[in-house]
Amino acid sequence: MKFSHHAFIVSLFGVALGAAPATWAQDATPNAVPASSSKPADATAPAVPARSVAQTSAQTNAQSPADPATTAAPVAQTTPGTVQTIPGMPAVIDPKNIYSETVAGRISPAIKDDLARVYVPNLRGNSVSVIDPATFKVVDTFKVGRSPQHVVPSWDLRTLWVTNNAEGSNDGSLTPIDPRTGKPGTAITVDDPYNMYFTPDGKYAIVVAEAHERLDFRDPHTMALIGSVEAPQCKGINHADFSIDGRYAIFTCEFGGYLAKIDTVNRSLIGYLKLSKGGMPQDILTAPDGHKFYIADMHADGVFVVDGDSFKETGFIPTGPGTHGEYPSRDGKFMYVANRGSHKIHGPRHSPGSVSVIDFATDKVVKTWPIPGGGSPDMGNVSADGKLLWLSGRFDDVAYAINTETGEMKKIPVGAEPHGLTVWPQPGRYSVGHTGILR
Repeated sequence: MKFSHHAFIVSLFGVALGAAPATWAQDATPNAVPASSSKPADATAPAVPARSVAQTSAQTNAQSPADPATTAAPVAQTTPGTVQTIPGMPAVIDPKNIYSETVAGRISPAIKDDLARVYVPNLRGNSVSVIDPATFKVVDTFKVGRSPQHVVPSWDLRTLWVTNNAEGSNDGSLTPIDPRTGKPGTAITVDDPYNMYFTPDGKYAIVVAEAHERLDFRDPHTMALIGSVEAPQCKGINHADFSIDGRYAIFTCEFGGYLAKIDTVNRSLIGYLKLSKGGMPQDILTAPDGHKFYIADMHADGVFVVDGDSFKETGFIPTGPGTHGEYPSRDGKFMYVANRGSHKIHGPRHSPGSVSVIDFATDKVVKTWPIPGGGSPDMGNVSADGKLLWLSGRFDDVAYAINTETGEMKKIPVGAEPHGLTVWPQPGRYSVGHTGILR
């Protein structure tokens, strides 16, 4: 039986009773656990098997109906002196701000004629609602596979993928959307795609197989399986972001309070980090400097700060109940943090949800916008001009359009249990996945 959020409600009691205290790395750094470690600090800490799998597979699930190869991908550039990126990755233009190319107005010529739309996957509706941001009205709704979780822009920006992980069953799929027309194509069978990312060099799509505690590295166009990395201690593996040079990614482990660090070049597990409190990490976002990471934790009601290079926890920023999603402002100065208003996986309507605005320079909350009448802000992204923050209202069956100057918001009714919506088009050269984290 596949692991699912539903099944986890039962198993959560076992996790709570048998939760391991923080383990220690071989260099005595608190909480960091290398994948090869066989020396946990105490006998109650879980063993960390050195299991990274790079299994070659010739299996091709299907041909992608919208072939991105027909459109030129972003051209890799020679990296300016201070940042040596992995081969094939576009250059880091500003080492102090990895979001420098995602400011308002920098829409790639390849997508300038794409429809301006907000795509909302409805987890319990098995559908996608399509909103026209000019009128704030739903202009289309189409069926997709079971349990659509996120709408993910491809690395080359030519396809939007709906990740249908089919919670509790084995018929997961990816539904492609053509952003030029806003219409879906033929789904590709893919095992348990809860979420999806793309390595910054565009070489791999990483399908996050949450139920299997596994990352499947696939061809970014056909989705043929190339190899897998197992992370058996990362229960509920789901969200990620990448270092400034693309050499590693950090994934959150929702059910257990860990993070997993992955070598993206060698496709291997580097190690784990046990967060100091909270125990339910959700979204993760790389800071503008490309080295610091922010981890939203739904139980800790705030954001952990982690140095990605040393893999050490360095701070914590309180935000609000049920801290969940994180998105950078268009100018790269602020981070919008969605607080879902509940610690529950399936929370009540009209929870005390809010959005916190964190200043990247100071790591301080500078504004908080409560949802009028209560609500459950979850996942989303910022409009191309940076003037609106779009978030799904997970337990209230709405999408929120929030003015990023005033906090004033509109609520647009959508389908049942909306989740990882994306806004399209967006500025930037390439996508690393999720709901459209561009660089």
